[in-house]
Amino acid sequence: MNENVTSKMQCLEAEVTLAKAGNRKSLEAVVRAIQKDVYGIALRFLWHPQDAEDATQEILIKVITNLGGFRGESGFKTWVYRIASNTLLTLKKKRMEKQAMTFDEFAEDLLQGISSTAIRIECDLDEKLLLEEVKVGCTLAMLMCLDRKHRLAYILGEIVELDHCEAAIVLEITQGTFRKQLSRARQRILSVMTSKCGLVNPENICRCRKRVDTAVNLDRISPDNLLFAHSLSKAKHFPVILDKIRQFEDTRRVAALYRSHSMPALSQEFVSWLRKVITETKTPDFEFIT
Repeated sequence: MNENVTSKMQCLEAEVTLAKAGNRKSLEAVVRAIQKDVYGIALRFLWHPQDAEDATQEILIKVITNLGGFRGESGFKTWVYRIASNTLLTLKKKRMEKQAMTFDEFAEDLLQGISSTAIRIECDLDEKLLLEEVKVGCTLAMLMCLDRKHRLAYILGEIVELDHCEAAIVLEITQGTFRKQLSRARQRILSVMTSKCGLVNPENICRCRKRVDTAVNLDRISPDNLLFAHSLSKAKHFPVILDKIRQFEDTRRVAALYRSHSMPALSQEFVSWLRKVITETKTPDFEFIT
């Protein structure tokens, strides 16, 4: 762990101590420090940004109202990740889970969704944004082929990059059980990505550019309402990142592709909601100093 990461963790732990004592500004700093990480896990777990925001709200409420119960027996983020994981694993099925495919069905769908021509959609969007939308939407959808426990193991172990000890603590399972879940999830993802995805292996037939028309025609993406691609500069920069990703061996290449995703920003409605919660939340164990 480098000095910068260690320093940030120490600052966060100090803010947590002040927040537990009732300091509102420290509470806001704590929530600001974890909200993107929580949202990132929720988005990868649930696929749809709105479902992820709803889950993030529920998780942050639990963090805020239970902060007084944090005893420091683990790192603060480990504690937050445990709350997030328990919440996600017990949610009712969301929209994408209800449509989830098996890996065999997903692989077949990839081949059937390849157009013989490149992008033909007539709209004002730069085609790089459409490619980004297909790339992120498709790779996140592949995670939905995993059942919940294997999906979460893959997200925590490969994308968030928790070590096996911390991930096992988060999921409240043994390290051996976590390693098995991660290994199974990794092999299932790797099998499809290395054999079908042109991003991971340039020799594969599937290309984001050749999937745009099909995705639009099937209402899987809407040029007027992109879910994932909002930064044109990042979308244009992706080919540079991809060149670096392709220098890795297969397992690291797939995980790096997931980590390269540009996560959509939390909505203004979410930001306003969170500010209101921090301002108004009061419990018997958590009285704020104004």
